Amino acid sequence: MTLDVRAVVFDLDGTLFDHAGAAARAVDDLLGALGVAATDRLRAAWAEAEERHFERWRRGEVDFAEQRRARLVEVLPLAGLRPPHDPHELDLLFGRYLAAYRGAWRPFPGSAPLLRAVRDADRPVGVLTNGTEEQQRDKLAATGLSDLVDVVCTSERIGVAKPDRRAFEQVADELGVPAAACLFVGDDPQRDVAGARAAGMRAVLVDPARDGGAAVRSSVLSALHGASGTGRR
Repeated sequence: MTLDVRAVVFDLDGTLFDHAGAAARAVDDLLGALGVAATDRLRAAWAEAEERHFERWRRGEVDFAEQRRARLVEVLPLAGLRPPHDPHELDLLFGRYLAAYRGAWRPFPGSAPLLRAVRDADRPVGVLTNGTEEQQRDKLAATGLSDLVDVVCTSERIGVAKPDRRAFEQVADELGVPAAACLFVGDDPQRDVAGARAAGMRAVLVDPARDGGAAVRSSVLSALHGASGTGRR
């Protein structure tokens, strides 16, 4: 028996929040400060390094500062720059990147209206995100989304990350509803959609950067009100 949707859970980066756009602008700023013009190749290399080293942190192989330094050590030579050997100097460089990244934080244009629509339908809203407690909550606050979210579960706080089904079960538990009564919305087919389904949730795969807010809103609200919610529309 399929339960009615009683809560909606969202991924954060790439779903509600334009992480890729902010990161690209921060790379431009950092390289520009070092006298190098950013290119699509360098932006892509940064994104790939970020993904790989962040996963190393998530697996407990390095600490959070080390995964940040590793990105610089990997990408700066591709721009013809020699990374400093001193960890403190690397931290200062990353601080420049981080300041620009924070300055570029934006929600996707349709995020706030979508969260309001879910709440107007009398469903609580959760966020489940693989990240640190402080930064992910700061993103929600800086983008004006905090007051539209009832529960935030970060992998750092709950000790488990997507796509592990336990992460999805935890956010459902904190929302006070069974996982089978939750709809999960995310942009990653494996971490978000496959993980949610493994926990018994329904799931919608979205791409706000490509499809725009109206298409995402239609997908989510259709799933909320009884459509299958099993793929991108």
